[in-house]
Amino acid sequence: MTSGEIPDLTEFVKAYDVRGLVPEQLNASVARALGRAFAEIIAIPDGAAAVVVGHDMRPSSPELSAAFAEGAATVGVDVVVIGLASTDQLYYASGALDVPGAMFTASHNPAQYNGIKLCRAGARPVGQDTGLAEVRDRAQALLGAVGSPAEDPAAQDINPGSVTRRDVLGEYAAFLRSLVDLSSGRPLRVVVDAGNGMAGHTVPAVLGTGAGLPSLPLEIIPLYFELDGTFPNHEANPLEPENLRDLQRAVLEHVADLGLAFDGDADRCFVVDERGEPVSPSAVTALVASREIAKAVQAGAAPGDVRIVHNVITSKAVAEIVSEAGAVPVRTRVGHSFIKAEMATAAAVFGGEHSAHYYFRDFWFADTGMLAAMHVLAALAEATGPLSGLAAAYQRYAASGEINSTVTDRAAATERALAWARSQGPVEVDTLDGTTVRYLAEPMWWFNVRASNTEPLLRLNVEAADEPTMAQVRDAVLALLRQTEEPAAAAPVVASAPALDPWLREIVRCPVCKAALRDEDGPTGPELVCTAPGCGLAYPIDAGIPVLLPDLARRPG
Repeated sequence: MTSGEIPDLTEFVKAYDVRGLVPEQLNASVARALGRAFAEIIAIPDGAAAVVVGHDMRPSSPELSAAFAEGAATVGVDVVVIGLASTDQLYYASGALDVPGAMFTASHNPAQYNGIKLCRAGARPVGQDTGLAEVRDRAQALLGAVGSPAEDPAAQDINPGSVTRRDVLGEYAAFLRSLVDLSSGRPLRVVVDAGNGMAGHTVPAVLGTGAGLPSLPLEIIPLYFELDGTFPNHEANPLEPENLRDLQRAVLEHVADLGLAFDGDADRCFVVDERGEPVSPSAVTALVASREIAKAVQAGAAPGDVRIVHNVITSKAVAEIVSEAGAVPVRTRVGHSFIKAEMATAAAVFGGEHSAHYYFRDFWFADTGMLAAMHVLAALAEATGPLSGLAAAYQRYAASGEINSTVTDRAAATERALAWARSQGPVEVDTLDGTTVRYLAEPMWWFNVRASNTEPLLRLNVEAADEPTMAQVRDAVLALLRQTEEPAAAAPVVASAPALDPWLREIVRCPVCKAALRDEDGPTGPELVCTAPGCGLAYPIDAGIPVLLPDLARRPG
């Protein structure tokens, strides 16, 4: 796009938010047009008293959010500017003030991007099917008709709305503390990686004394709390394993009880246990669900009236644990708009996704990683053992994580995978979101294949009773999706005993450096590999017994 050219908003106004390059796509003129369009399409028809606007730490965010506020005010809508905020802090303001909101952030995306997350009053979502497409089209028309919406003659006879500032950080922190009590239980040492994102703003307020609240029995060890939207240390995307390495290393170095990693706008939180091992978001979902079910029952609800929402790629353990507690699991499609809609429809107390988005009825059905983190902290403070032991009860199976494949004919690729699955024995198939196949014999396994909405990709998730079975299914399905020769792994899946009893796995440590050990497939069979940087010794497992002898260990490399 050349200088002065009007951008095509369809290129970066996505299904659920706005996310584009600055300034080529998203600039002050575009933000001003979107602000006015949001006021005209959402705020005014809804009878909203005002619009609340917040922004993250990206260099472009203050200018863009100010332009958006100006645009909304031109058509007579009052604007409350909360300044620096996490996305869930903006949702708090939208819910507490009962007004629509706009949060300027590009979440975990690189520094050259910025964007906007929009919501109606009460933090209700706005997507393309619920108003975002109309906002986009109105903003495009404004940009096309007049260089700046403020110059539009139609707006000249309207008294502009006011633009006021309000600091809600303390209110947000106090509200979250009212939902989860962290004042009791054993003291915890917690490493927090803010990734130079908005957790550096919210963690000191919620978990510390930065907002004037009483101190908690938490020792917070900060990593990258400096607000810097250029992300000088690592990307603010904890979904990528390389972005967790500094946190994992710090947890071991400080002998911490756990680690927390937030994404750029701090609405998602990832958990690392005392060994530096990631805790699956599905396990966090199950843990928080158990606590929210207990809370609802204590408040007088019958267990059978309590609902928990989860998407199609969360662990099978989530629905099992919810059902075991007497509550009702509700399965939905992947994506926050589906989760939020189902949360409201079912009046669910909690919802979780494997992407580490967590949704709470007590938080206007909106997502907040901070509240989920507080639940994990409270559960650990109440427990007597380490987080690895606590999480093990919620992490029952082996999962592949999401694997993307570039596929030309996605339908044909999916059919190949489905045909293979049916050849293995009895299966159950559903198409709630993509294609989910569940094997009805032993050992347990299932997989889901979903197509990307924007790219020629298929997304694969596999879960099984144990690691070898998961690897067999994963490799077989991947080969078929990617149109390679069917490997030996595509043979019938057979049960395999775990390499090591779970109780033994929890207590063994490297005899050289005392660090935690992780399971790996070595060149001659299963191994336990030391996680400590600079060690990396690999110990063989013989008939389910680890051979923890340094002389017999395989050296790294």
